[in-house]
Amino acid sequence: MLAGLNGPAKALYLSLLARETARPVLVVTDSPKSAETLVELLDAFHGLLGAEGPRPLLIPALDVLPGQGLSPHNEIKEQRAVALYRIADRDCSIVVTPVASALLRVETAAAYRQLALHLRVNDELPMDDLAAHLRSIGYSPSEPVEMEGEFSIRGGIFDVYPAEAERPVRVEFFGDTVESLREFDPATQRSTGRIDACTLLPLEETPRTPEFLEQLSPDGSSFPGWEFHAPKARPRLYSLESLLERPVVVWDEPESLAPAADKLWQRLTATTEAPLPPEQLFFRWGELHAARTERQEIELRELALAGEIHSDAAPVEIVSRPPVPFKNSMPAAVADARTFVEQGFQVVFCAATPGDADRLSDIFGEYELAHRPRFAEASVWIESGYLRRGTVLPEARLALIGFEDLFETAELAAPPARRRSHVATFTPESLDLSPGDYVVHAQHGIGKYTGLRQMKLESTTEEFMVVEYAGESRLYVPLTRLDLIQKYRGAREAPPAMDKLGGQTWQKTKSRVKAKMRDMADELLKLYAKRKTEDGFAFSSDSNWQSEFEDSFEYTPTRDQVQAVAEIKRDMESAHPMDRLLCGDVGFGKTEVAMRAAFKALGDGKQVAVLAPTTVLAFQHYETFRRRFQTFPVRVELLSRFRTAKEIKATLADLADGKVDIVVGTHRLLSKDVEFPDLGLLIIDEEQRFGVRHKERLKQMRGSIDVMTMSATPIPRTLHMSLLGLRDMSVIETPPKDRLAVQTVVARYEPELIKTAIEQELSRNGQVYFVHNRVESIWSRAAELQSLVPGARVTVGHGQMGEDALEKVLLGFMRHEADVFVCTTIVENGLDIPRANTMIIENAQNYGLSELYQLRGRVGRSNRRAYAYLLVPPGGELTEIARKRLAALKEFSDLGAGFKIAALDLELRGAGNLLGGEQHGHMASVGYETYLKMLDETARELRGETIGPEVHSTLNLGLEFRIPREYIADEQQRLRAYKRIADCGEPEKGGQLLSELEDRYGAPPESVRQLVAFSQLKTLAQRLGVETVDRRGGGINLKFHPGAPIDPGKLMRLVGETPGAQFTPAGILRLPLGAGEAAEVIREVAARLNALAA
Repeated sequence: MLAGLNGPAKALYLSLLARETARPVLVVTDSPKSAETLVELLDAFHGLLGAEGPRPLLIPALDVLPGQGLSPHNEIKEQRAVALYRIADRDCSIVVTPVASALLRVETAAAYRQLALHLRVNDELPMDDLAAHLRSIGYSPSEPVEMEGEFSIRGGIFDVYPAEAERPVRVEFFGDTVESLREFDPATQRSTGRIDACTLLPLEETPRTPEFLEQLSPDGSSFPGWEFHAPKARPRLYSLESLLERPVVVWDEPESLAPAADKLWQRLTATTEAPLPPEQLFFRWGELHAARTERQEIELRELALAGEIHSDAAPVEIVSRPPVPFKNSMPAAVADARTFVEQGFQVVFCAATPGDADRLSDIFGEYELAHRPRFAEASVWIESGYLRRGTVLPEARLALIGFEDLFETAELAAPPARRRSHVATFTPESLDLSPGDYVVHAQHGIGKYTGLRQMKLESTTEEFMVVEYAGESRLYVPLTRLDLIQKYRGAREAPPAMDKLGGQTWQKTKSRVKAKMRDMADELLKLYAKRKTEDGFAFSSDSNWQSEFEDSFEYTPTRDQVQAVAEIKRDMESAHPMDRLLCGDVGFGKTEVAMRAAFKALGDGKQVAVLAPTTVLAFQHYETFRRRFQTFPVRVELLSRFRTAKEIKATLADLADGKVDIVVGTHRLLSKDVEFPDLGLLIIDEEQRFGVRHKERLKQMRGSIDVMTMSATPIPRTLHMSLLGLRDMSVIETPPKDRLAVQTVVARYEPELIKTAIEQELSRNGQVYFVHNRVESIWSRAAELQSLVPGARVTVGHGQMGEDALEKVLLGFMRHEADVFVCTTIVENGLDIPRANTMIIENAQNYGLSELYQLRGRVGRSNRRAYAYLLVPPGGELTEIARKRLAALKEFSDLGAGFKIAALDLELRGAGNLLGGEQHGHMASVGYETYLKMLDETARELRGETIGPEVHSTLNLGLEFRIPREYIADEQQRLRAYKRIADCGEPEKGGQLLSELEDRYGAPPESVRQLVAFSQLKTLAQRLGVETVDRRGGGINLKFHPGAPIDPGKLMRLVGETPGAQFTPAGILRLPLGAGEAAEVIREVAARLNALAA
């Protein structure tokens, strides 16, 4: 037994033990939280010691109990399945598990080795067998493949996104032979490079084969909680320890293990709904602890009390203590290091990032403290490693100083994730249509899509989209003309009014919207032009300090963050005042971009003001800025109602004297008594939430200083592009890499389930939102929750409370002064509490999909597993709409198609916020895509570009152009492909699209190649103002729009030089055509049109 080791010292000892012994080490802890903390420390030492071989494995406990009718969180199931496979495959060194997981019975190592599948080029494997195996280990079919655990089959091409992989893999088969393996980009679906082999790791520890499921349920399907029925078909007889070969078993704090095991068994035996006796799923503590295999046992205790030690061997005492926390005081840290060195210690300072390590090296250089930047023969080392808190080992003459010992940092700063997020960056599909959806036809307006239909036309067969209009009239749109069709998206939930075929309402609506749009764009352009003529401060180029500041960011910035920072710096370095809008969802990294801009301003001796709409958001920004700047000589202060009058007076005086570098506050910053001797940058959060008077004051400030506005409502990229030259905008739409999926559970309201959900979150030091949207009963619901979980600190917040009282509650929850926040839907949009990762929504059937999406977005903002419980009343039927809405939310726990719809709804809201309420209404009357197209044209006109007439060319060439069903069988995918082809007018885009189709579906048939060529011919005709191209007899007739941009001289020359050509008084150009084959016809018609364009 070893006694006296604190947390970091235990992890160091275990790391050294694993390195010195050739045997696996199994560590059993008392709780999931202690297991996760230990693994994080072991991970840090794995890097600090330069260890080779496998990283420490965590086998988590299940987060639900048998009989609750719920399955464990997908993240837990995947983590367990992968870890059990690695253990069975002898790919492990240290395994950490809480006692609740150690007690869980398992199968044999041979069973777990069969879970994963290794694919190599030239392997023989029927595709059906591959698909069946992937289904059994938790993968699901999805087209396209965008996220981990998805696969799809298209002809001889098999796409799969393996668990824990950086990228998905495209497997190309020839018969049953694996012909090639290629990684591809989930965003573009394009292949990125060939690989020789890949391993498909499991997402489930029990394979769900059809034969297995038939033994569990009459209809042979899986169901919530099926995992606890599994021993009926696959008995579990073994312990986790038995999977390891001659393990060293380490009991961490052994006196707390038996009580934790007893508590689990009390809960197991308390339920009467369990599908099996608990003995078939779990061992009892006595069985596990007494089972003596070929193991060596070690007990680890931080504190060995007399009378509590029942070990046979005398304890070995190793003294360890935590370092003194320096709380940002570098003189104290340097003095302590010198004292340690004088006592013969070696001192290791751990920095969170390489940038922090370099910064620390510079600081030590200034204090003339001899050190080495990496492990070397020296007394003081600086090492980059994610060790939060260190330890001092006097007997070993070693002092390890963690980065949180040096600096006060975010309590929930998460280690950089080693694995990819489950949340893929998604782009809305260009045409996700289902029968019943509204569409906008460019010439006929708004109608309803009712389905696809094949029709014979003379010698050809074509596929049509059927669109219904007012008065039950129908329009048949050839799928080759999908460039005329957009899915209708409006800002209101009510269905739009359908237009009448042949009527004038559509053209009148477009004209009205265009006129109002021009007024708005004109105003924007005037403001933009005025700003470009005003003189501002031109900030200097980046300094070395700027690079140091940016390198000290503990995560890798996303591509969008890097782009936004570059755009802002370019604005700041220009001689005109900046006025840039930065858009992106909460948690996507806008604040880091703002802090880099702030640091740039400070570099030129300027002051920075950060303005937030509420006291709570101001406090949140203050805390974030203070922590981020703490290792630099920057003073950050807060001006808000949470400061006393005396504190505010002192801050204002120091601000006026230039002693405060960054001040964060509410509209209090706009008061006349706030004086800045040299304000260089104003950062405004959520400007649309300020009142008219405050907005007027901001308008006055904009003329002289650089201004950056942040908005948490996402703005669509297309709108961003349309407003180029009218409004400076940067958009962040890539989520952080370590986001985990939110496990979404739809269940009846059940007190025991709520109790379990809250206790589980509290056991990992987390917090819970409980959404109860009735103010009159919210206090009684809070009292019920308090009686359910007596140890929880419950607080209440709703919109009818006074502003001061609500802010106090929100701030208390942010500071973790409460565990459960019972609230209405006022959960603040900008509030970012990484510790709150369980949300329980009562009467979820009453909310819209977008509202549920936004509410659920309050959790899952860190690298912790998150849960959303959507509760419906215990009795009674749900309406069909509510059932469908909840099914969509349940089905798409990750960002799937259902959430794309909700996300697009939010984009509409963002567009309305940006452009104003009146434009919101216009957007609804013509549809979102049409509105954006019109806005783009208006903006181009205002920029002085010539906009040609709107021409929709009709080409009647008597040829058959289609995508065969044998090539793309899925109707939705075929529709999308038609839409992509219809929109790919430029020659280079056509080549790229054919290459992409070949990559995804195999070599395109000739009819698809001709369809792409036909689409490009149509684009050329539209550009030349050709309304119709008719192939008749041995020639073609071209009819031009009256405003066609055709040079009459070229037209006459073509007629004069072409035998048999003529130009009729009716304005029709007749040209001979010698070709007969489809490809030749397209080539010849293109040559004739190019002669007019040349």
